[in-house]
Parts: sequence; structure tokens; C-alpha cells
Amino acid sequence: MPDRARPTAVVIGASAAGLFAATALAESADVTVIERDILPDGPEPRRGVPQARHAHLVWSGGVAAFDALLPGLVGDVVGKGGRLVHIMGDMVSRAPNEIWFRRFTSTHHRNLVCSRDLLDFVLRERVLSQPEMTVRQETTVLALEGTASRVTGVRIRDAGCERTLRADLVIDATGRGSRAPRWLEELGLPPVTERQVDAGVAYATRLYRAPGTTAALDFPLVNVQANPAKAPGRGGIVLPVEGNRWIVTLSGTRGGEPTADPDAFLDFALGLGDPVIGDLLRAAEPLGDVAATRSTANVRRYYEKLRVWPEGFTVLGDAVAGYNPVYGHGLTVAAQGALAVRDVLRARPLTAPGTARRLQRAASRPVAAAWDLAVGQDAFYPGATGTPPTALERFLARYVDRAVATGASHPRALGALLDVMSMEKRATRLFSPDMLIPMLFGPRRPHLAEPPITEAERTAARPADGAAPPQARTRGV
Repeated sequence: MPDRARPTAVVIGASAAGLFAATALAESADVTVIERDILPDGPEPRRGVPQARHAHLVWSGGVAAFDALLPGLVGDVVGKGGRLVHIMGDMVSRAPNEIWFRRFTSTHHRNLVCSRDLLDFVLRERVLSQPEMTVRQETTVLALEGTASRVTGVRIRDAGCERTLRADLVIDATGRGSRAPRWLEELGLPPVTERQVDAGVAYATRLYRAPGTTAALDFPLVNVQANPAKAPGRGGIVLPVEGNRWIVTLSGTRGGEPTADPDAFLDFALGLGDPVIGDLLRAAEPLGDVAATRSTANVRRYYEKLRVWPEGFTVLGDAVAGYNPVYGHGLTVAAQGALAVRDVLRARPLTAPGTARRLQRAASRPVAAAWDLAVGQDAFYPGATGTPPTALERFLARYVDRAVATGASHPRALGALLDVMSMEKRATRLFSPDMLIPMLFGPRRPHLAEPPITEAERTAARPADGAAPPQARTRGV
């Protein structure tokens, strides 16, 4: 049984960010996770995570944070059908500047690839089975309890009744819809500064049965990124996941958005800057309708800059910053933010004065890194922000384009680029000799003129009997 003399903590939201935060707190406190929904018993979708339908990646910085928080978690996901995909060896990837990456295998970087439903299920199993954990489902948090100087708990409603739940620390991990700004103002704190950069991206995702004989291969992840210099920007990704399925997510900015129309999905894929994704889908059987969403703006709340911060309260994950999902950094930031929380609590008591502010500032570091990567691209789309990019931002964007072009054809430079994109190291890594020397003296190989997909991989995606795939027949192709 948990030691009731220990501090108590409440985590609002059983999202990935909430579960990682709960794990980080379990060394120091008894934790209650409050969740509005009923959590499924298996790898199934739930109402509170509508974005789970779309393609998700965990960059290698996140993979390391996963296993640092929950040793063996990544292995558990792989054991249930997930994959560790080598970047770039197991990928066919076009950068935003329309340069194809060579499939170098010399770097250590790996993406964890699986459906979001599977990842969330494995994470729930690991976290909520810990003896320090209590979970309250179908429970809504109405407000924070306390004052502007100290949060003492939360007011909740469950089974139609309202009550107060006391805690030494409350963590809000409720995602983009977080009500923390309003809750803090109700306690008498000033409004939090917020910034939004909205490229106007819309997403459409469809699930397919893996075509041809691709299920027998470690088929590469295929990614065609949008080019901000050619609005509207259109892109797409093929994510082979467990169950012999492909998650295919297409995206487009203002004036070039995909829709939920299933008859338009293949045409949109064929109309990307390169038709490779559409070509691969010709033989793929859809496993359902198209799911579409437009909630993709980059939104950041600068809690760490508030002059006054209450003891006993911290905000984590998408509740601090939500990113355009195309960059795939949300899960990595969630895990790294929780790891920062754990590290602070290993150095000082949870109830010590100033701990909550230290937690908020520590968790803001991975947030800032992912934010800079996202808005460094999205700020260049028309209408993304009320103020045009500064001269410095334009210079940095040009430098990153050149770094990408160098890394696409030089393995050492690629390693430096991936250290930053994978959120393993700070952006200053892009100015290291590993990047600067190849950049100054030219790439080792010329840039590729077409996607580096092998003939064996293309052949595997074709129907074995030569018959038209189900979607092609319905389209009269």
C-alpha cells in the first residue's frame, strides 16, 4: 500500500502527457489521475484523443525519454507490433525544400512508429498499474482551489456531485483545450501571454490494408513534406503500422486543403509535389472513411514568463504548446517535459517553496525547442501570423534550408541535422563542424532527382494478380 505520509499530486488528463507526468511524480508522491472519459481496455480510439486517427511519430529524443521514464516501454510497444524505424535508412523522405534524403544508415537515430491507439494502450497499462497511482474516470475538473500564491487542489464533479480534492501539486495535462489560463485568472493572476502561428493546415487521414506483399517487408515510411515557398503547401505521409495496415495522412494549407471526400483522397495524393504516395495507394484497399481535422495551429502559452506563479501548480504538454502535427514533436515534448519534472523532483522536495516554478521553467525547455522548429517553417505561409518574419528569422530559415540540403547528401551533416530534428541536442548543433565543413566544401554526393524507393519496394506494393485495386475500380480507373 502507498505510504500516506508522502505528498499527494493530481494530474488532470490521462493523455500521453498526463501519464508521463504521473510517472515522473510517482517517485515523490501518491498520484491521482483525473480523466473525463472512460479509458478503453485495449488499443482502441477514445473521444478525448481525436487526433489519434492521424499519423504519429516519436522522434529518437522521445524514444530515449520514453525508456528513461519507463524502462522497457519502447520494447513493449515493439513487442505488440510497433517498429523502430531507422532515420533515414528505413524512410523515403522529401524535405520542405523539395530535396530527397539519401537513405543513409550511418546515424543512430530511430523513430518509434505505431498507431496512437497502441501507444496509448501500452502506456496506460504500464503507468496505471503502478501502486502509487489512482485513476478517477468520468470525472471533470471544474476549477483550481486555492489562491494566487498557492494552489491547494481541484474542484471536481463526478456522478453528478461536486467536491474538492486536495493535493500538494496539481498538473494540468489536458491538451490544447486546457482551461488553465481562465483558472489562473479566477485565482487573481494576470493573463498569460499567448502566441499563435497558424499555417492554415488541414489534415485528412485514411486507413488502408497494406497492399500487395508489403506486409512481408519492413516497408519504408514515405514522407513528402510541404514546401512553404510554394503556397498552398501540400504533403503526405504513409505510416506502415501494426496489423498489416497503413495510416496515410495528407495535408494542405489555405487554398489547398484535403477534404473528407473519399473519392478525392487518391487524386490529392497523386497531386503532391511528387506522386509517390498516390502511386503506392493505387493497389491499397481502404479500411474505412476519411477522417479530417483543421485544429493544427501552433499555439504557445508562456507560463514560465509570468512574474507571479502559484505554488502547487504546473502545466505540461499540449496545454503549454500545441504544434502543427506535421513535425511530429508533440509526444517527444510530452516525454521530455515529464523527464524534466522528474529531474527537478529528484533534486528538491515536491513541497519546497519555489518547486512549482522550477518545474514550469524546466518543462518549458523542450517546449521552446519544438516551437522554434515548427514556427521556423510555418511562419512563412501566407496568413500564418500577424507580423511577417524578421530578418533574423529569414536568415535562419535560409540557413536551415541549406543545412537540410547538405544533410540530404552527406552522412555527417545528416547526423547533425537529425540530432536537432530528433530533439536530442540544441539547435546550435547545426553550427558544428559536422555541418559547417560539408556545407562549405560541398556535399559528398549529388542530390537525388527522384524518391529513393527501390524497385523491390514498388513491386511489393502492386497487386499480385494485376487486378485493379478496389478504390481504382470504384473510380473507373
